[in-house]
Amino acid sequence: MTEPQPKPTKEELSARAARVRLLVFDVDGVLTDGGLYYGDGGELMKRFDVKDGHALVMARLMGLPAALLTARTSTIVEVRGRELGLAAILQGKKEKTPALHDLLTQFSIPPESCAYMGDDLNDLGPMSHVGLSSCPADAVPEVRQEAHFVAQNRGGHGAARELVELCLKASGRWEEAVGLMRRSEKKSGRVG
Repeated sequence: MTEPQPKPTKEELSARAARVRLLVFDVDGVLTDGGLYYGDGGELMKRFDVKDGHALVMARLMGLPAALLTARTSTIVEVRGRELGLAAILQGKKEKTPALHDLLTQFSIPPESCAYMGDDLNDLGPMSHVGLSSCPADAVPEVRQEAHFVAQNRGGHGAARELVELCLKASGRWEEAVGLMRRSEKKSGRVG
């Protein structure tokens, strides 16, 4: 077994997060709770966290695009990704590292300007090729060991939002994002 990578200091983590120009997320166990619900006709449901989704919209509005990279294929994921206005939805990618490289090339983003969040062993490849690797609190031990940033929340329960907030705060865009949300609420007349 290899020695665990030392975790970056708070300053190093902030510097990595400030450089991020593209967020890439695995789906099952990261944006969902990892549960797969099947009926007679196949997959019926996945559970997504609305706070994660809201954070992805905020990131997009602040000029920080996000993408999905998953080994599975699901209409549900396509629908959710489009609903959130994600930059790319890559499904059925059993070999995630080459798919990540293609995505980075497509968007002209160097690997050090990408953050990736995964939760299982098949995410170790992409995690080792980005500037900011991250995972939910309930990721498998090998992934938690390799991640630069381990969220306090579980997958499908706010972990993705933590990564978005980390990147927006480190790049000085968080307050602007909050202000944008406040102005949006006032314009719509919504109270709560």
